[in-house]
Amino acid sequence: MNIKKDIRFRVYIAFTCISLFGCAIIIKAALIQFKEGPHLRALAKEMHTRFDTLIAERGNIYNEEGILLSSTIPDFDVHIDFSVMDSNVFAKNIDTLCLCVSRLFMDKTQEQYKEEFVRAYNDGDRYYLLGRNLKYYQYEALRSFPIFNKSKGRGGFIVDSKEKRVTPYNMLAFRTIGVFRDSNVTGLEAKYNSYLIGENGRRVVQKSTGNVWVPIEGSEVDPQNGKDIVTTLDINVQDVAEHALMSALQKYDCQYGTCIVMEVKTGKIRTLVNLGRQKDGSYWEDLNYATIPTEPGSTFKIATLLSLLNDKLTNVDATVDAQGGAIRFGNATMRDSHLGLGKMPIWKAYAESSNAAFAELAYTYYKDNPSKFVNHLKSLNLDKLTGIDLLGERRPHIITPGTSEWSNISLPWMAAGYNVQITPLHTCMLYNAVANGGKMMKPYLVSAIKEYGKEVKTFEPTEIMQIGDSSTIAQIHKCTEAVVAEGTAKAIQSPYYTIAGKTGTAQVADKGISYSDGVYQGSFVGYMPAENPQYTICVVIRTQKGSKAYYGGVIAAPVFRMVADKIFSENMGAWDAPLDSIARNASGIVPAKAATARNYQVLLRAIGKNTPVHHDYMNTMMEMVVDSDKHVTVQPKKIFKTIVPDVVGMGLKDAVYILESNGLQVTVKGKGKVHIQSLAPGTTISKGQNIILQLS
Repeated sequence: MNIKKDIRFRVYIAFTCISLFGCAIIIKAALIQFKEGPHLRALAKEMHTRFDTLIAERGNIYNEEGILLSSTIPDFDVHIDFSVMDSNVFAKNIDTLCLCVSRLFMDKTQEQYKEEFVRAYNDGDRYYLLGRNLKYYQYEALRSFPIFNKSKGRGGFIVDSKEKRVTPYNMLAFRTIGVFRDSNVTGLEAKYNSYLIGENGRRVVQKSTGNVWVPIEGSEVDPQNGKDIVTTLDINVQDVAEHALMSALQKYDCQYGTCIVMEVKTGKIRTLVNLGRQKDGSYWEDLNYATIPTEPGSTFKIATLLSLLNDKLTNVDATVDAQGGAIRFGNATMRDSHLGLGKMPIWKAYAESSNAAFAELAYTYYKDNPSKFVNHLKSLNLDKLTGIDLLGERRPHIITPGTSEWSNISLPWMAAGYNVQITPLHTCMLYNAVANGGKMMKPYLVSAIKEYGKEVKTFEPTEIMQIGDSSTIAQIHKCTEAVVAEGTAKAIQSPYYTIAGKTGTAQVADKGISYSDGVYQGSFVGYMPAENPQYTICVVIRTQKGSKAYYGGVIAAPVFRMVADKIFSENMGAWDAPLDSIARNASGIVPAKAATARNYQVLLRAIGKNTPVHHDYMNTMMEMVVDSDKHVTVQPKKIFKTIVPDVVGMGLKDAVYILESNGLQVTVKGKGKVHIQSLAPGTTISKGQNIILQLS
């Protein structure tokens, strides 16, 4: 009996435990079903479905002529999953596949590819790297090859695409256009990123047989591609400006330089070149030097002149005494680079760039109220950002009376362009305002936003202020024209158009540089044609320590002239110009139109005349002469070795021969015949001067 009770007790205990365990299972199942169920079901679903991002295509950057300046192209990394390939399919197609891949990449033989593929197949390699950064045509070709043309689950073709931003013109306007990378966005790419970037789309994909993700129909939200922006840059002028600035930087071994071309009436920036010296001695578009404030030097004298004329304190025909080119203010002496200047009209002092004269003028009229002078500078917006549509512009600096920076020599030094820091772009805007009859225009680089070819937003010219009345502007025109006619920039006179402007040379002290280091900033800013200004050009070049050439008239003015020549050649016929200025240079010499004997011989044969030409003259500049009896002869043409001939329309070989015979160094771009020459015909030749020939 006791045994029966004992067995019964044990059965009860076991049954109770089993019942409790069963209840626990039921309770746990219920908890999982109702409490944790939604989360677990979501996790399970995620293992079989996911959201894929559909990347929006970034907008392009064009100029107003429709030339593409920046675009996005796809690159592809391709891997192969050999583990999913059918053995029969692999054996049947491996030879053809290897032959196709070998011909596409041309880096290995068919046998070498076969050896690698067979080894990867035998090893069951699931992520064999076939190629990185492949172009679209390579990707498309691979997708059509045997085995790879099957589905991912059978052909093993795995592709990872990525976008790459490219600038077709490489360094040309590189800093202005900018870069677009995950960690670095600059230039127009940064400023207009919200327009360019677009809006990504997405879709739901589901895992299918063979570990392949298949889109679920109806789940796709299309991406909204980025808009295109249209910049004001003129690539042809930009190209010439870059080469001209580069040649000056290399010739004088300078630290950096910038060149700005602004359209007078609108404020559009047509060219913006920024070149800085790299560690290896080369030059690259590394910083936007046009928006970095520095001491401007003598180009700032225009601000001093504007203050005097707007206050009606004097006029440009009044006399100023430079006192031999050295005037003492307090414990310092303001000196001219060329001592000996005495009494002269203000316009003459401006043309000769007398620091002493302008320091004397400012001190005479504003010593009792220097704040009035400083306020004039601020009224010209020289203490504010220009507002150009680029990020990173640095604020200029104008010192103010009553502050710790002000001293008893601040006023005269500011009048000559020292103790003040403004950007080259500010200088360009100021001279552009003079060229524009006193209207200061806001500089801008983008004229329109487009979506699928249609303009959705346009940017119009903006007038900031009037810098002076008609009398003031007329007097300043007289000064700027005198600079080129008889002053410090007379070497860049053109026989085809008139130039007005100002040279500047400043000994600088910034960024760890002291005045004793002998680092200079040479500049030239001006507009052309002077009688009907269309473009303002500003060139600023920073030298290195110990440079022997640093005057603005020497290192910067020739760059201005090359760029101006290019602009004139593109607009010839659109501007009114006196016949004499087009036909001859300042010495009355008519530039020779280049045509070789070979050209004339072809012409004469075409009209049925067989006039023999001596072979020595085949590459010589010739002219065709008709005598009184209407006999045609071809004879050598008189060439003036001191001026640039006109070689437009000639073949490259003949043009190079003629130009190099005249002592010019020739740089060639393109193919075909000469379409454009960077130095205008009739230009006075400097020894070793470079000329760029654009062929087409």
